[in-house]
Amino acid sequence: MSAKELKAKTPEALREELVALKKEAFNLRFQQATGQLENTARMRIVRKEVARIKTVLNQKAAEAAAN
Repeated sequence: MSAKELKAKTPEALREELVALKKEAFNLRFQQATGQLENTARMRIVRKEVARIKTVLNQKAAEAAAN
């Protein structure tokens, strides 16, 4: 998901997406620990998406505080 798409979402929708990605990251870590992880690149993608969502949430919070 691109930053442009994320900026169009509401903070609540972003938080829901963040929770879902964190659950997926946990499951991927668990699969890796048990040797069942097939797509190792997915872990990196999920981490970057989490960071992207957090960045957009912080930007929205800064905008709200400035107004």
